[in-house]
Amino acid sequence: MKILFLTENFPPETNAAATRVFERASYWIRDGHEVTVITQAPNFPFGRLYEGYQNSWRQIEIIEGIRVVRVKTYIAANAGVALRTLDFVSYMFTAVWFGLFERRPDVIVSTSPQFFAAVGGWVIGALRRIPFVFELGDLWPASIVAVGAMKPSLAMRLVEKLELFLYRRSAVVVALTNAFKENLIQRGINGDKIAVVINGVDLPRYAPQERDPALAEEWGVEDKFVIGYVGTHGMAHGLENVLKAAAQLGHRKEIVFLFAGPGAARDGLIQEAKERELTNVVFIPPQPKDRMPAIWSLCDVALVHLKNSPVFTEVIPSKIFEAMGMGLPVLIAAPDGEATAIVEKAGAGLVVPPEDANALIAATERFLDDPDFRIDAGKRSLAAAPSHSRAFQAKAMMAALNAAVSGAGDTAAEQVEKTEPTL
Repeated sequence: MKILFLTENFPPETNAAATRVFERASYWIRDGHEVTVITQAPNFPFGRLYEGYQNSWRQIEIIEGIRVVRVKTYIAANAGVALRTLDFVSYMFTAVWFGLFERRPDVIVSTSPQFFAAVGGWVIGALRRIPFVFELGDLWPASIVAVGAMKPSLAMRLVEKLELFLYRRSAVVVALTNAFKENLIQRGINGDKIAVVINGVDLPRYAPQERDPALAEEWGVEDKFVIGYVGTHGMAHGLENVLKAAAQLGHRKEIVFLFAGPGAARDGLIQEAKERELTNVVFIPPQPKDRMPAIWSLCDVALVHLKNSPVFTEVIPSKIFEAMGMGLPVLIAAPDGEATAIVEKAGAGLVVPPEDANALIAATERFLDDPDFRIDAGKRSLAAAPSHSRAFQAKAMMAALNAAVSGAGDTAAEQVEKTEPTL
């Protein structure tokens, strides 16, 4: 199958969407499919070009067999709604323009966030009469309202109408959570064409390993008990609550909270930690994708943290699955939903209420003071990882793409449910 994939983020960027698209496409290439990705020059999240790249109109590279077409965009840091929206819209226009001249694919796929990539994918599909598949990674615009980036307004209602239009016009919708699918069904979208392919981890890339000694020495955590938050530091994550917990745990000198990754909230968190004079908090700058297992190796417990909003009951952070692949117990502070259910069902750790510093403190101390519990949770976490493998996810999504290409989009949900797990 010839697949044309639109995603604004792609390696060497390391956010969840970039990683998901890349790792899954790598499996498709191994299975003999052809994949072209239209993306931007890497600059996320700081709005600065990565070394070796230019913001050219069109540049092509091959990454693990994937043909990557990078197009010119207006580059903005991941902060501020107006400039980021201009960034998104500019990508949509250039992706559409160059997508129209790509060798004819069998299917067009776009992933969200960001939302305008999906608009671009639909436009290319409509103009070239090629099936369009919408991968739903975020309920945008509901999510940006939930984090307070924008308020409900006429503009948001108009964007929601466009959102529903795209769902209806897509041959298949691939939702990353069951809750996303239920949300769409309640809003009138045909559930038979909504296939659920939950996020996962590429097990060959993530496996238990000893703490990296050089990295541990570099960041001063050789003899520390490390609660690690590895991933995007965004408005959705409410990480100020973690700093509040850290401030109250200052007397437990062995505990360190480690933050690793990019995001719009990162600079503010660093400033707040300085103002609070927190000596038990470490911020590691964003790292290349191939270093992420080494970063995870520094952690005794993986922290997953979301704001206290109903929207985030429907979100499953991909860091849960990376932690499972590393054999780490999980401490998740989030609204009750699919993410908390995954951890609870696996017995992989502890679930606490979101934005509750006292609950976070109690859970941290439980992990530290009860090593038998921590070790058992880590074993259960590792045992659950194969059920969420990226190899299975790639196979399941391919079933959805086949349904779209064959004109049988209304069977996509059924076809994905029949996919055999890859263990």
